[in-house]
Amino acid sequence: MIERIVIIDSADPASFYGVNNANMQLIRNLFPKLRMAARGSVIKVIGEEEETAQFEKKIKELEAHCAKFNKLTEEAILDIVKGEPPRDAASPDVIIYGVNGKPIGARTATQKQLVDTFMHNDLTFAIGPAGTGKTYVAIALAVRALKNREVRKIILSRPAVEAGEKLGFLPGDMKDKIDPYLQPLYDALEDMIPAVKLKEYMETKVIQIAPLAFMRGRTLNDAVIVLDEAQNTTTHQIRMFLTRMGMNAKMIITGDVTQIDLPRTVNSGLVQALRVLRDIHGIGKVEFSKKDIVRHQLVQRIVEAYQAYDDERKLAEEAEKLAAAAEDAAAAAESSAQ
Repeated sequence: MIERIVIIDSADPASFYGVNNANMQLIRNLFPKLRMAARGSVIKVIGEEEETAQFEKKIKELEAHCAKFNKLTEEAILDIVKGEPPRDAASPDVIIYGVNGKPIGARTATQKQLVDTFMHNDLTFAIGPAGTGKTYVAIALAVRALKNREVRKIILSRPAVEAGEKLGFLPGDMKDKIDPYLQPLYDALEDMIPAVKLKEYMETKVIQIAPLAFMRGRTLNDAVIVLDEAQNTTTHQIRMFLTRMGMNAKMIITGDVTQIDLPRTVNSGLVQALRVLRDIHGIGKVEFSKKDIVRHQLVQRIVEAYQAYDDERKLAEEAEKLAAAAEDAAAAAESSAQ
């Protein structure tokens, strides 16, 4: 008789053990000759050497399956222990499986283009209106790279700029003050990573979420870095951010140039970067349109209405300028005639 210790380190223990430890009870029934006890991420098993070795091998296969799909079903346990391929095989269109096994994949042709562009470039710009899934897909790609051990960490950032209103002094410590700006990034992560695992990643800084100002002076190696709401960066900020890229790093920069919240006198760094970097090899660009909006159907209509309003306003401003120029020319002609 020997004792083996098997550690569950890549899968969420709650998903692995199942509700009321149902999965662990099934595993016990499938290995009746072994005595086992599970606590947290550690499973202790006692039995003959050959059987405990086989048990460890199967547990690791189950763990890998659970880490990939974020769930472990009774059918998958039976298939893996019997040595058969699991019936819930991965779909080629799925980027990752979120909490409770929810499949997260590209829902539009442009989202698929973003997935492909990310695979073939170290720096990718994803530009388009609200609701097209730019940030969500970008974070899913980052989580997939982390799960596949292609990188060691994920760094998510966005500029702390109010959307047209002054929030004043926020209460609390530094984290409390900046979290409201970063909440959309937390929301996406909570969809993709079980709560216990996400907390562990945050505490060990495997996943880091920080405002753009905190990036200065850093070199970001072995990471996927996502900059969200990049249209609200200044020209100096985005230049600083782009030069943080280290070895074995990939960047995704998302933004919507129609929703710039900077003061009118400040130029958007994203607009400048797209112009300056347009011909550089290794940089990909994906443009989303209102047809790619995957939120409520009203969002697309709202975007279209505001776009039409902006177009009308530009035409009116141009007409006013032309009229003013004509008046100036007429006045100058009249003055010269006199």
